[in-house]
Amino acid sequence: MLVAAAICPCPPLLVPEVAGAAAHEMDAARAACGEAIDRLAGARPDRLVVIGPAEQAARGPHPQGSVGSFRGYGVELEVPLGKGDPPADARPLPSSLAVGAWLLERAGWTAAPVEGLGVGEPLSRSRCEESGRELAGGTERLALLVMGDGTNCRTVKAPGYFDERATAFDAAAARALGAADARGLLALDEELAYELNASGRSCWQVLAGAAGTAGSDDGESGNGSGLRGELRYDEAPYGVGYFVADWT
Repeated sequence: MLVAAAICPCPPLLVPEVAGAAAHEMDAARAACGEAIDRLAGARPDRLVVIGPAEQAARGPHPQGSVGSFRGYGVELEVPLGKGDPPADARPLPSSLAVGAWLLERAGWTAAPVEGLGVGEPLSRSRCEESGRELAGGTERLALLVMGDGTNCRTVKAPGYFDERATAFDAAAARALGAADARGLLALDEELAYELNASGRSCWQVLAGAAGTAGSDDGESGNGSGLRGELRYDEAPYGVGYFVADWT
């Protein structure tokens, strides 16, 4: 069952070596991510799964020890997913999971074994929900580190230019993430998320599916997850929606 989750953005700019002279611009986001991951450790999970958007070749499971690289961003930096050597057939981590692995390494994660899951951004809501239920269907104490960004259309200088629908979409996502609202996440529109380049939609809906097994719908939270949420960061630097939250 799901006992905790941390939600973090996944821009490589979170990694100071990638951001270079602009690294300070993401200091607040980095600090919030660290706090959220600390809450994960405090939940005493048996297993941690890092979930992030991935292109076709990197979708599916990634075992502990798999390595991600930031060479594509001009930086000679590699990060392992958890401790230990990668299996011989391990694939390179997608960018989102590489950022997650870097955050865990930065936090000195030792609380539980780690594995990764690359999720296709076009995955349907029902498939996302089903995947989450499968992840959390056992008796072990599961924690999730969920990587993904909001829209990239918040300003005229944003990567996706300006779209007037982006602010409302991100506000709905932020409310659901801050309230541990599984129903609210599942209500996010798939087609609109695609049009606004919201890379986190599918991963958030996997989280919603997993959280549906965490408690009954009549739990104290009243949100369908049985968990309590806290939104630690909600900003749009560079015109992209970035959120940090934790569910416990």
